Amino acid sequence: MLIKSLKKITSKINSAYFYNMNSNALIHETSPYLLQHARNPVNWVSWSPAVFEQAKKENKLVLISIGYSACHWCHVMEHQSFEDEAVAEIMNEHFINVKVDREERPDVDMLYMSAVQLMAGQGGWPLNCFVLPDGRPVYGGTYFQKGQWINILQNLYQLFDKEPEKVMQYATDLTAGINQAELINAKKTEENVLTNSVIEKSVSNWKKRFDKELGGPNRAPKFPIPNNYNFLLKYAHLNNDPEVLKHVELTLQKMACGGIYDQLGGGFARYSVDVYWKIPHFEKMLYDNAQLVTLYCEAYRLTKNKLYQQVVFETLEFVEREWLSPENGFYSALDADSEGVEGKYYVWQKEELEYLLGEHFEVFGEYYNINDIGYWEDDNYVLMRTENIVDLLVKHNLKDTELDKMISDCKIILLKHREKRVKPGLDNKILAAWNGLMCKAYCEAYLTFKNAHYKEVALKNATFLKEKLVKSDFSIWRSYNNGKPKVNGFLDDHAFVIDAFISVYTISQNESWLMLAKNLTDHALENFYNADTQLFYYTAKNSEKLVVRTTETSDNVIPASNSQMACNLFKLSKITGNDEYKGISSLMLNHFSDEIMNYGAGYSNWASLYLDLLNDCFEVCIVGKDVDTILQKLHNYYLPNTIFVVTASDSELDILKQRFIEGKTLIYICKDKTCKSPTEDVKEAVALLETTV
Repeated sequence: MLIKSLKKITSKINSAYFYNMNSNALIHETSPYLLQHARNPVNWVSWSPAVFEQAKKENKLVLISIGYSACHWCHVMEHQSFEDEAVAEIMNEHFINVKVDREERPDVDMLYMSAVQLMAGQGGWPLNCFVLPDGRPVYGGTYFQKGQWINILQNLYQLFDKEPEKVMQYATDLTAGINQAELINAKKTEENVLTNSVIEKSVSNWKKRFDKELGGPNRAPKFPIPNNYNFLLKYAHLNNDPEVLKHVELTLQKMACGGIYDQLGGGFARYSVDVYWKIPHFEKMLYDNAQLVTLYCEAYRLTKNKLYQQVVFETLEFVEREWLSPENGFYSALDADSEGVEGKYYVWQKEELEYLLGEHFEVFGEYYNINDIGYWEDDNYVLMRTENIVDLLVKHNLKDTELDKMISDCKIILLKHREKRVKPGLDNKILAAWNGLMCKAYCEAYLTFKNAHYKEVALKNATFLKEKLVKSDFSIWRSYNNGKPKVNGFLDDHAFVIDAFISVYTISQNESWLMLAKNLTDHALENFYNADTQLFYYTAKNSEKLVVRTTETSDNVIPASNSQMACNLFKLSKITGNDEYKGISSLMLNHFSDEIMNYGAGYSNWASLYLDLLNDCFEVCIVGKDVDTILQKLHNYYLPNTIFVVTASDSELDILKQRFIEGKTLIYICKDKTCKSPTEDVKEAVALLETTV
C-alpha cells in the first residue's frame, strides 16, 4: 500500500515537473498573450490554415480561445482550467486547441465574437468558440468555471461523435445569421438629405441616459469612451447647448478625480466597475490613453481647466515611462494583475501610507480620500482625488502653492515606493492602429500646450511607423515585436495611421506626410472597399479567407474602422481638393442616419462626421514662414469645425497655390474652396470663422 501511494505521488510530481519544464507550440510565438499559455498542459497551437487541415484529417472540432494579455478573466480561466491536467487531457484528446491574441488577429476575434453574441446575446473575453473543421462556428461563450467547462467539453465532443448532422445544422444556421448581419450594410441607392433633426433626436435620446450626478452613462460598468465625449463637446459648442457641455465637463472631472485614473502615476484604467468611477478594472490600454489625451486636449482648449492640462501631462509622462520603446514605438498594455492579484500594484493600506508620509499623511489622506469614500476591500484604498480643495485649504491653513508642493512631494515618495512592488505584466507588442492613435494624441498635445517635446515624440513615432510598418506598396503590417513585423494589417491599421499622418503633416508642415496618408488611403480604397455596400471590409482582398468577411461599422471604445476611414476621406478631400473622396465619405455616412438618430452613443464618430458635413466645415489655410506659430495660436481656441491646410513656402496643393507671399504669414478662411480675404491677425481669423463664407 505504501509503495502504491509513493508511486502515485512520484507520478504526480513527475507529471507536474514535465508540464512545468515542457511547453506547447506557443513557445515560438512573440505575442505576450500566447506566451502566457506556452507552458499550459493544453496542446495549444496558434491560428493558421494548417489547424483546420489537421481538424479535417482527425475529424475533430476546433476550439478557438481568444483573449489578450491584460485580460483578468482570461487569467482566471487559465488558472482554473487550462493549467489543470485533467481538463487538458479532455481538450487534447477530443479537440484541436487554438489560442488567438485578439489584438494581433482582430479579424478572427470579430468573426467569432459575432457568433457568440448571436448565441449568448453578449460577448467578452476570454472568448471561447467551438468550430467545425471548415471554420464555421457551432457553440461558444466567454468565461466558464472549471465544472461548466468540463461539461461543455464532454457534451460537445460526444454530440459531434454521435450526432454530427445536428452539429452541422447548428453551424449552418449560425453562419447564416452572421451573413445576415452583414447584409444589413446593403448598398443604399438614395442619398439621405442631411438635417439637423437627425442630430437633435440623437442627442435628445442620449440625454435620457446621462448620469447627471457622476457623469458618464447612468449605469455600471462605466467605460471612458472618448469619442462619445469628443462628439458631445463638439455638438455642445456648435449648437450652444449648456446641458451637454455641463455633462461632458462633469464626466471629465469625475474620471480625472476617480480611481479609474492613476492618481500617482498618470494614465487611465480600462473601465470602472461601479457608477462612481471608483474601482477600475486595473488594466491600462494604449488605445484608451491615446484617445483620452486627445479628448482632454480638446476640452482644455474650450474650458482652460487646469485639471485637464494636468491629466494630459501626467498621462503622457506615464506613456513614455512605461510604453515608449527604444525604437519609438508604443507598447500595447499593462496587465490588471500583479502577483496574481488584480489591482495589487495600485492600492494602498492606511498604515502603509501613514508610515511613508509621516506628518503629511493627514492632508494627503483627505486630499485622496483615505476614508469611507476611497475604501475598497481587504483594508485597501483606491486613491480618489477630492473635489473640495477650498475646504481643505481653509481647514489646514494652506495656500494653493503649499498644498500643490506637499502633494507633489508625497506622490514622489509613493511612486518611488511603488516601483519596488512587482509590476503588472507588460504587453510589449507594438500595434499599428493603436500607435496611430497615440501619435495623433502627441500632435494634439503639442498644438494645445506648445511643448516641443511632444512634437518630437510624434515625429519619431511617425517615422517608426513609416519605416517599420508601412510596406512599399502602402499596405501595413499589423504588429511589431522583437524587431520584426508580423500579420498583414487590417482596416483599422490603415484608418488610424492615415489619421496620424495627417496630424503629423499639420504639426510639421511637411507635405510628404500628407502624400503618404493619401497613398495609404488609395491603397485602402483599392484593397478593402466594397462597391456593393459602399463601405470597407475589415480585411484586404488578398487576406486569409475566413468563413465570413466582416465589415466593422459601429463605434465602440475605439471608433469603427469604417467611420474613421469616412472621416479621413472627408478631411483629405478638404486638404487635397479631391471631390471623389468627399463623395465616398458621404455615401458611407448615408448608411447610418437612423443609427445615429436612435443610438448616438454607438455611432458617435459617424455623428461627428455628420456634423462636419451638415455644417460644411471650414478650411483654414496658413501660408508663410511663421505658420507653426500661427497654428499654435489658433489652437488656443476650440475650433472643432475646421480643417487646417498649412505650408511655410510655395505649395502645389490646389487650395494653397499662389497664396505664398515672401515675408508674410497669411491666414485664409475658406469654405468649399472659396476663401475670404487673408488676414495676418489670429483674432480676426477666429472672428471670420464665426461667419459663413
